[in-house]
Amino acid sequence: MLIRPIGLDDRDALLALAKTAGVGVTTLQPNPARLNERIQTSLHSLNTTPELADASYLFVLEDDATHEIVGICGIEAALGMHDTWYNYRVGLSVHASRELNIYKQLPTLFLTSDLTGSSELCSLFLASSHRKDGNGALLSKSRFLFMAEFPERFSDRVIAEMRGVSDEAGQSPFWESLGRHFFTMDFAKADFLSYVGSKSFIAELMPKHPIYTCFLSEAAQAALGNVHPATAPARAMLEAEGFRYQGYVDIFDAGPSLECSLADIRAVRQSTIYQSLAVAAEPKNATPWLVSNRRLGDFRVTLAMTRPLEDALPLTSEVLQRLNLENGDSIRAVPLSAKA
Repeated sequence: MLIRPIGLDDRDALLALAKTAGVGVTTLQPNPARLNERIQTSLHSLNTTPELADASYLFVLEDDATHEIVGICGIEAALGMHDTWYNYRVGLSVHASRELNIYKQLPTLFLTSDLTGSSELCSLFLASSHRKDGNGALLSKSRFLFMAEFPERFSDRVIAEMRGVSDEAGQSPFWESLGRHFFTMDFAKADFLSYVGSKSFIAELMPKHPIYTCFLSEAAQAALGNVHPATAPARAMLEAEGFRYQGYVDIFDAGPSLECSLADIRAVRQSTIYQSLAVAAEPKNATPWLVSNRRLGDFRVTLAMTRPLEDALPLTSEVLQRLNLENGDSIRAVPLSAKA
């Protein structure tokens, strides 16, 4: 399995993946024009040195045997620099009376733009047929090797907006209890309008004052900061890398925004530059490692079963070929998990 930058020839495959993603995966919706625009932006970002506000990167997971595109992941370099980026901050409002011996803490939602300027991990989706053999970890964590190699292309703070709770029909209890009262449209349409850039309606229609969560339905309150069941493994994976929920949720489905400074991400912090060493077979007691070729335009990442030497990393000819490398070339690598 191989991670590489998306290309123009991947448009049809990306659209097919987007059609299976379902409602709630905001940055991966089956809109051909928007997907084509994102591919063009990614190519431009790789081939130039754009401002952070204009940079966006998309990568695909390719089955090396069949050349089938089975996964997608992306990074936005800086959010909200052209269009305001909104979140709810979950806070507390305290009501107290010493005379009446009453003290009450009420969770409250505040509309904010606090996460503006952050880099965002986005558009993570893996075909159900390939959710095995470490493919999900490869797809998600490959981005960290890219960010470790080119940190100047990203912000110091990195976030990941996780898909919130919704049912099999795509209905969000949080949206039904709050957003629908102000927008008079269903969740899928509001999510789509936000995705294609029509975000001004958010500021125009959302209440500017704090919202007491006790007025929401029990299902909506339970959804605050929680994720869709299909997203739970992705959340656990990011938390193992150092990401934490700091009280910011999506304004549509209340999914949590996880945060971590770029330098503190485990795979960034622990990644090391080695010289590749061609070997005929995987070393004994090998463990799974993420390995990248350190090239910007032809960036590639794959999984390798290996164990490092002092300044070299043994790799089979198959792995070197997948990365377009030769024996002795420079690589960046990190154990796939913190336990390795």
